[in-house]
Amino acid sequence: MTAAKPPKYLSLHGQNTSLVLELPVGEAPIWRYWGPKLRDEAPHGLRASRPLPSFMLDLDQPLTLAPSFGVGWFGQSALLAHRNGQAFAQAFTQCDVHWDVPEQSVRVVLTDPLAAIELTVHLSMDRQSDVLTMKSSLRNLGDTALDVQWLAAGTLLLPAQAQNVRSYAGQHNHEFLLQTDKLSRSLWRRESRRGRTSHDCFPGAVVTTDGTTESAGLVYGAHLAWSGNHQQTIEWLHDAQYQWQMGEWLAPGEGLLAAGAGLQTPEIVASCSTQGLNGLAANFHAELRQRLNWPGGQMRPRPVHLNTWEGFYFDVYPDKVKELATAAAAVGVERFVLDDGWFHGRHHDRAALGDWWPDESKFPQGLGDLVSHVNALGMEFGLWFEPEMINPDSDLYRAHPDWALQLAGRPLITARNQLVLDISRPEVSDYLFVKIDALLSAQPIRYIKWDHNRDLTTAGLHDGTAGYRAQVHAAYALFARIRAAHPEVEIESCSGGGGRIDFGVLRHTHRVWTSDCIDALSRVDIQRGFLQFFPPEIMGAHVGSARAHTTGRTQSMAFRAAVALSGHFGVELDARILSEADAAELKAWIQMYKGLRDRLHHGQVWQGAIDDGIVWQAHGDVDVTGMASDVLLLVYRTQPTNHRYTPRLPLPMLDTQANYRLQQLLPEGTVLPTGQHNTAPFFDALNAADGVVLDGGWLRHAGLPLPRTQAETAFIVRMTRV
Repeated sequence: MTAAKPPKYLSLHGQNTSLVLELPVGEAPIWRYWGPKLRDEAPHGLRASRPLPSFMLDLDQPLTLAPSFGVGWFGQSALLAHRNGQAFAQAFTQCDVHWDVPEQSVRVVLTDPLAAIELTVHLSMDRQSDVLTMKSSLRNLGDTALDVQWLAAGTLLLPAQAQNVRSYAGQHNHEFLLQTDKLSRSLWRRESRRGRTSHDCFPGAVVTTDGTTESAGLVYGAHLAWSGNHQQTIEWLHDAQYQWQMGEWLAPGEGLLAAGAGLQTPEIVASCSTQGLNGLAANFHAELRQRLNWPGGQMRPRPVHLNTWEGFYFDVYPDKVKELATAAAAVGVERFVLDDGWFHGRHHDRAALGDWWPDESKFPQGLGDLVSHVNALGMEFGLWFEPEMINPDSDLYRAHPDWALQLAGRPLITARNQLVLDISRPEVSDYLFVKIDALLSAQPIRYIKWDHNRDLTTAGLHDGTAGYRAQVHAAYALFARIRAAHPEVEIESCSGGGGRIDFGVLRHTHRVWTSDCIDALSRVDIQRGFLQFFPPEIMGAHVGSARAHTTGRTQSMAFRAAVALSGHFGVELDARILSEADAAELKAWIQMYKGLRDRLHHGQVWQGAIDDGIVWQAHGDVDVTGMASDVLLLVYRTQPTNHRYTPRLPLPMLDTQANYRLQQLLPEGTVLPTGQHNTAPFFDALNAADGVVLDGGWLRHAGLPLPRTQAETAFIVRMTRV
């Protein structure tokens, strides 16, 4: 018997992870491995090492980089397509590998001559962050149309020890609601058909293995960088492993490819870590920080931000807004953003979207005087838009009712009294660009809050075809056009709060509005879910009013500010009516944020919890050994204690061979709730000028003593290696 030829492999290597594909002749690459870094490939081919079971096809059909339907693979396929009911099965019989960067970036070109298709899968592994990116391109090589129902952006292999999947559901005012499901032989799937990233179905998840914690254990994560309809599936395989597919959910007809046409998927951003949930988050944060397109090429210190929405809603008139700007500057605000209500005919949410010029009854001389007033106070000026929307009661709609997405014969369905503009039409995109460009050119406006306040329905283009994906691509193009014309302008992505937060929109924007809910207690969990994928410097986090508008709950200024401190700090209240004491306390918190933002917005973020109503996060740099040097610790008590004595907090990021100086941070004038008393000498020492020096090993394993406090309070400590 002739010995089998040794298999050929395609391998990508990061700093701590490896990906291995086997390259058989005349087939698509076979998935062999994705996980902790390997020294070498497998010594034998997959088929050579696993006997066939009974009652089986005579040729083993393992999971490939692009599993196809109809020729022996019975699991979820990466492609579902046909030609008018024919050519519904595909099999790739030619594979060409093109390296862009050896062992880091590669294009795998797969061809099926019989089906007349070519599929290119792009894979790239970042050596520093261990982030794997994947995307797929399909080309119709045939003479007739190809109808694509599903094209995965990529197919990932998960190991047999994969145990649970953590995903995020939610709704308006309650985003990033953690869901944990046990993986089994049942299919796990999440789909969104709302036309945007959505509040209720975040396009990403985390897969954990047995023993995974915040700071230890093998964990996998993936996210689809896409702001429209999406789908992800995790499916058990008959070798006990799993496949994970992600991609754009295509509406009927959106994948119809004419002869010679192509279809490009969004990008998957994926990673694995042996350092638990926090290690995975660090990988995602590093990747996003590399791709953010900051004005001037790099992030400047994130300015303290005031937004007028919950202070005034639509009641924005020059004198009141100037008074608010003056009060904002007095407490240390650096960017003043005029929200909804400033444009022609906008006095409520029932009219005027689309008429993007200053309202004559509110700003008869335009916005120039207000912008000058804000600038004279030392603040930048920002402005709210919702370009993709239109009210039926607007000059624009009366002139161009056909510009709204609609289906002939179907009634128009409004949401928040608005319809959606078909911005894929050049004349519509041009109209919006001209209106926005005129305002940005006339005044030194340095910030746009870009909103998108409804799901897509009756989303038909002018020719009656589905317009979901066209709408997303057109939004990206409009973002890019505005950025090219005004590169100094930053853009915030808002969509009823957290309805459009993804790595795709963040190619064009610099901040996201995490949620319309500013209740600090609600925000603790929302922000914790957000930070699993996104870094804190883009996380809009505001101090709202003492009685939260969305929940009716009341929290102290100290708790509201401490929760906002963990992201990009902002204010959203009527600062004119703050008491003298509240204004002084808010000013002190803002001053503290300015002193800490360099620490908050660089380096790694760790999160954890104690089963006593305590959650925490820490921000800090790590050295070459992975140990933290300068750490800012934020501890939040969300519920009353269950214990007579408060449990200690182990800090797994600290160096066991070093000492740390600990100092409690509390802005001058902070009012602590009644009952928050700590007579233990340790806490008196924490507040002393020199603080307390403790052994890193003790803090890591035995833990940091925590004060005994009421619910909805915070404890902030800076720890510096000495």
